[in-house]
Amino acid sequence: MAHRLADAHSAYLRSAHDQPVDWYPWGPDAFLRAQDEDKPILLDIGAVWCHWCHVMDHESYEDPTIAELLNEEWVCIKVDRDERPDVDARYQRAVQALTGQGGWPLTAFLTPDGEVFYAGTYFPPDGRMGRPGFRTVLISLARAFREQRGHLQDQAAEITKHLTHAVPEATPGEPSVDLLTTATEKISRLFDPRHGGFGDQPKFPHPGACELLLARWFDTGDAATLEMVERTLAGMARGGMYDQLGGGFHRYSVDARWIVPHFEKMLYDNAELLKAYASAAASGAWSGETQALFRGVVEGIAQWTMLVMADPDGGYFASQDADVEPGDDGNYFTWTMDEARAALADDEFDVVSRRYDIGARGEMHHDPSRNVLWVSSSVADIAVAVEQDHAEVTGILERARAKLLAVRENRPTPFVDPTLYAAWNGMMASAMLRAAAVLEQPELEAHALVTLERFFENAEPAKDELQVPHAIGSAVTGILDDQVQLAAAALDAFETAGERRWLERAVSIMNSVWRHYRADSGGLRDVRSTQGVEGFLSQELVPVQDTPTPSPNGTAAIVLARLAELLPDSAWPARRAELLSQLAGAAPDLSIHGAALLRAIDWAVSPVTHVVVVEADEDVARRLLRTARASYRPRMVVRLLQPSADTDELPPALAAMLDGTSPRAYVCAGMQCAPPVETPEDLAEILRSFGR
Repeated sequence: MAHRLADAHSAYLRSAHDQPVDWYPWGPDAFLRAQDEDKPILLDIGAVWCHWCHVMDHESYEDPTIAELLNEEWVCIKVDRDERPDVDARYQRAVQALTGQGGWPLTAFLTPDGEVFYAGTYFPPDGRMGRPGFRTVLISLARAFREQRGHLQDQAAEITKHLTHAVPEATPGEPSVDLLTTATEKISRLFDPRHGGFGDQPKFPHPGACELLLARWFDTGDAATLEMVERTLAGMARGGMYDQLGGGFHRYSVDARWIVPHFEKMLYDNAELLKAYASAAASGAWSGETQALFRGVVEGIAQWTMLVMADPDGGYFASQDADVEPGDDGNYFTWTMDEARAALADDEFDVVSRRYDIGARGEMHHDPSRNVLWVSSSVADIAVAVEQDHAEVTGILERARAKLLAVRENRPTPFVDPTLYAAWNGMMASAMLRAAAVLEQPELEAHALVTLERFFENAEPAKDELQVPHAIGSAVTGILDDQVQLAAAALDAFETAGERRWLERAVSIMNSVWRHYRADSGGLRDVRSTQGVEGFLSQELVPVQDTPTPSPNGTAAIVLARLAELLPDSAWPARRAELLSQLAGAAPDLSIHGAALLRAIDWAVSPVTHVVVVEADEDVARRLLRTARASYRPRMVVRLLQPSADTDELPPALAAMLDGTSPRAYVCAGMQCAPPVETPEDLAEILRSFGR
């Protein structure tokens, strides 16, 4: 075997290069061989963080007898879904059309031309769990390919026809407040009033929906809308989906109570959750225990990110695995009662076991003695039970958590994928810039700006355009999500640092997006141009739904809205209107999966707040700027202005107020302007209450 994966950029592909399967990476070579030898293709799409991908690798792809079947009858392609989201998106559609569900590992059986004739997700080597055995499937399908070729080709053609004629995600319509009202009503029908979140189980976080609901509360004052946000964020923060020792969120919860997670930690999940909790903490909607809880989560995500996921040279790593070895299922993160007792003094164990529900029988099916740590009792209740005051119990918990974390860090550590993906780094850099202001931790801001600088140094300039690669060191380019997330982050950097070059970079990227990603049917394609013509890559996709990262089209529309406010005498207002008119018709049906698009619609139909800080005294101006960034308003643009700067880009009402006196901050919301202020405290109060 050629061991073609040994030098792959993807950690997931490299991890498979010693398997006895004759793997190909995605590309023309595999398809040419399948066509030359008239063999079907086995397509495996997975990820380095994926628990069931590791299980299937160990059970099947490392088994010499299964590998022999594959090598004799099939051409085998392995794809990292993080590295090739374009391939994954297209084949997930086919699997969902066939089976009604998708996920990873994706296991698809293709014609030599790349059409799907059979598919599934995880297959055990021999039939169990209600699933057919992989050996049997391989033998049966290989025989069918030889003996019933016409039937398989007809089935593959039907699937391709279905995908080709599927209703596009982009649907024309006009943005309106009614769309936001309808969406909020639909989201509320999915809300779990007991545990928070949306739907039953498994339960995913949906931070974008929380941000949308928080914005609706800000505008309407509706208490029920705010309650959905509070119960959801508090439920997640107290559950086992949140790492109670190390900070950061696991990917999702298998139960409705947020207790038992899938233990992998994704950069993109934590970026969006960090934004949502930072918005909640900054909103002024809560006080006391709830406010402390939300701020503590902001601190926890930021701390975990800097300790585990941050490259000191700039950048954030992609993911942290759930497992260390086969048969493991989150053992690094869970505890037996004996393990916890051995790490703690008796009084500490008494408090911790009450706080985090540590008992002889835990929550993990593969090992019932292992406990997921989740907040089962309040500090006040524990204080009564152990007959100590609140402060003493809090101190015991802090000491005990530090001891447990120290013991955990000496365990074999789950693998961290060091790949620096552009879109996810843009998301986390934006989140860190926000958290830096809310927490008053400038080191978070500094690292986020270094991260963005590193990506822009690797971008490909062409005239007034920038093209962002999919990852540092990757040959994959032309992914829409990378472009729009880096553009959004550049605007956040502009508002944070006040330096014009960040605005110019966002403009350059979005010029490229507008010229090279627009689809004939409306909206923006997920790729600038297909990365080859193999298989389903020729299909045009216009992603509007959040899955689970924010929709690239919704994100693009938000970026265009921000540019339209910052640069009103330009092409950006017309581009924003054009894109939204091509997408808005999809909003009513997307519900919790349409938060990015709905927030873009919100920008178009609701008043936008402009904050201008005039800089003369740099120290005072910077404090005013940080106050603006640390304050919550759902649609806000912030800029630092030199006293002698041109005011043509400002709203007329705001420009008319500038009197040369500085440092001052000026705030206008829609058509109303507040009196100028000179202190951070006054600015914070205006942003909290003005125009509401």
